[in-house]
Amino acid sequence: MLTFLKVLWKNVLDGPATEPFPFGETHTPKRLRGKAHIDASKCTGCGTCKSVCAGGAIRLQAREDGTGINFYLWHNSCSFCGYCEMFCPTGAITLSTDWSTAHLNSEKYDYKETEFIPYQHCVECDAPMPRLPESLISDLYGEPNEEIRTLYTLCPECRRKKAAMQMGV
Repeated sequence: MLTFLKVLWKNVLDGPATEPFPFGETHTPKRLRGKAHIDASKCTGCGTCKSVCAGGAIRLQAREDGTGINFYLWHNSCSFCGYCEMFCPTGAITLSTDWSTAHLNSEKYDYKETEFIPYQHCVECDAPMPRLPESLISDLYGEPNEEIRTLYTLCPECRRKKAAMQMGV
């Protein structure tokens, strides 16, 4: 009985040991893997994130009109493993510290993130092709010269033709 009173008195003096969530702020560690977010301006639509997603939460779907790719991230299926962020070659996917995923069951199909990744068009033949974000170009080439800037505006077929013409073939 005496031990119980000691614990009771200690708890009265120290205050509650639990977090006040959802009625107040709670501590979130910096390295906590929360909800994933996509930055469409950095995404090339390569599909690496979809390939490594353990929960199958990421879906890429080409638009029927050929203007680009729809990127879907289903937060209900995400296991917060962080593979999408780790393997994304452009850094387009980041995990936030927002870990609260509570929502009504009637809203389960609305609990997704949707982004549009537009194609760029070849300057020679106007064929649609995945775009290279400016941030990726500067990471790969630093400050690229005009020849490199011209090459990434061409589709693979036109790039081959240009290379063949330069070699005299």
